[in-house]
Amino acid sequence: MSTLTLYNLPGCPYCAKVKDTLAELDLDYEQIDVPRAHSERTEVEEVSGQTGVPVLVDPEHGVEGMPESDDIVEYLEEQYA
Repeated sequence: MSTLTLYNLPGCPYCAKVKDTLAELDLDYEQIDVPRAHSERTEVEEVSGQTGVPVLVDPEHGVEGMPESDDIVEYLEEQYA
């Protein structure tokens, strides 16, 4: 069982790209939707050091807060494909 967590903003195309990859790889994950205002994204900032999304957390593999959709997709494909 996976312990993946994705910080997401509904309607965000970069988040959708990551979610599509998670679906293609048939991976279970917890989705945490962040507020639209960057100033209110304290939880994702604590995890990743920044307020942008998407951010992936994969504690089983030591990933504490990976930003950038392209990096996340590449990581998921290398780790789980």
